[in-house]
Amino acid sequence: MGRLLITNARILDVSENGDSVAVRTGQDVLIDGNRIEALLPEGTADRSQFDSVIDAGGMLLMPGLINCHAHVPMVLWRGLAEDVSIERWFNDYMWPLENNLQPEDVYWGMLLGLIEQIEAGVTSVADHYFHMQLAAQAVEKSGARALLGYAMFGSQGLAMVEETARFVQEYQGAANGRIRTIMAPHAPYTCDDDFLRASAQAAKRLGVGIHIHVSETTDQTVASLARRGMTPVQVLERTGVLDVPTILAHVCGATPDDIRLLERYPVGIAHAVKTYLKLGQDTAPVVEFLAAGLPVGLASDGAVSNSTLNLWEPLRLMALTQKQRARMGEAMPIAQALHIATRGSARVYGMPDELGAVAPGYLADLILIDLSGAHHQPLHNIPASLVYNLQPGDVRTVIIDGQVVMRDRQLLTIDRDEVIAQVVSRMERLSYLDPAKRIQTYA
Repeated sequence: MGRLLITNARILDVSENGDSVAVRTGQDVLIDGNRIEALLPEGTADRSQFDSVIDAGGMLLMPGLINCHAHVPMVLWRGLAEDVSIERWFNDYMWPLENNLQPEDVYWGMLLGLIEQIEAGVTSVADHYFHMQLAAQAVEKSGARALLGYAMFGSQGLAMVEETARFVQEYQGAANGRIRTIMAPHAPYTCDDDFLRASAQAAKRLGVGIHIHVSETTDQTVASLARRGMTPVQVLERTGVLDVPTILAHVCGATPDDIRLLERYPVGIAHAVKTYLKLGQDTAPVVEFLAAGLPVGLASDGAVSNSTLNLWEPLRLMALTQKQRARMGEAMPIAQALHIATRGSARVYGMPDELGAVAPGYLADLILIDLSGAHHQPLHNIPASLVYNLQPGDVRTVIIDGQVVMRDRQLLTIDRDEVIAQVVSRMERLSYLDPAKRIQTYA
């Protein structure tokens, strides 16, 4: 790794508590290796001391976005489960389609999803899927940052907990530290108490967290109360899952008591609003989570329920749906939305002191955004334009771990044409649908 200087940029500055956002000018960003070394007055750095210089030309520099919950290789089935309920989405489409999955498919699907994310300015992803050794290989090749969890179901038996624990040990810190690992039981409704307890014990032993779906819908909460006598969130507390740092995907069916319970634990909530809208579900009470001091981060979920892995869309949908839910235009102000997209997501991801800000000591995961497009003009309010106007193509350059992985829309680490050709060659096999052959049943 060398030294990189970024000059002539406007810099997004989101306050630590999320109550304000500003755009700074007149500063150069000095990167040494994979971290931001300093911010100095523009023009004062000695250019001869740097291996490369990027003249931003007035573009906006901000932290790369962090996808706090995804199933990136699911991009392989994009468009095959449309206009259906969540029950049919699982039982008639997704879980039968995943019966076709072969390990190598995960490698190419992961690369395709990483291309889409990098092109949209997403530099980190918390991924929850199968055959994660292949996903890790794709992450290493791409230059991206990832928190990888090998998804598992209770029906696979307790031996699966140990198998995925071995993955956690083997890949923790891989790709020069860009890969971290996490235990990933699927959900309380697909994992019994013993399985969840074993997952929590493995996470404690390994010194890692847990990434899990919970209370995706109000119906799941009602069903859990009927079957177990407690909500899904209470199940996680009883089994020890919440005793380790935990990424909770969705939590749309959280009760007020659940929210009070979660205040006592090291949890973060991954919010994937586009999935909720597309499947006709309740949205999560994000404003209430924030009022309780719970960190919230942006998430795409999988591309079969979302259609895209672009986080700018969930960002604006989150702000809009929370306003609608509160029936107040003042709800989810711009500064709060951008805090969730940056510092909040970094906290959910488990790296609050290293990601989510353009500041000395932070990892150099940065994106340059061109705000000259007609859809941004006249540019009275840059933060508002980021939340409500930005399109993925506005992201021009992406830096991850101090390395330029996309410059002026040109990918530097992945052969885009090869990846798409590999995925297309698998379409016929992957799209075969036999609802009788599903990997699980949603009930």
